[in-house]
Amino acid sequence: MRRVFVDTNVFLRFLTQDDLAKAEKARRLFASAVAGEVVVETSLLVIAEIVWTLESFYGLTHDEVAEQVTTILATPNFECPNKELLVEALLAYVERNVDFIDAYHAALLGRRHDISLATFDRKHFRRFSGLDLFDL
Repeated sequence: MRRVFVDTNVFLRFLTQDDLAKAEKARRLFASAVAGEVVVETSLLVIAEIVWTLESFYGLTHDEVAEQVTTILATPNFECPNKELLVEALLAYVERNVDFIDAYHAALLGRRHDISLATFDRKHFRRFSGLDLFDL
């Protein structure tokens, strides 16, 4: 089966419908994945860029962003590294009202017991139990 790496702008056109011709092309690609004709994949950085753009440029709330990205992650024949970790981060992003990248790193570090976190931005990370914050 053909594999297609999908860049941020394809997802954004589909989600925002701000360019109808491109949105339709994106819709057809994702419909092909749902139909089992192709496998689409992307990277963690693309997902992070989608979150950032929907929040900062399009003004979506954390809830709205999480809903959009969760829909992407649930698409049949869609692959992305650490999908389970991304879903966990999206939940924390909404429930703890923190930046997505902080939520992702908290989820990542929460699975490890052999590492401490050094940060000057302790405000968000204090919202997560079980993280070992390194004293700088």
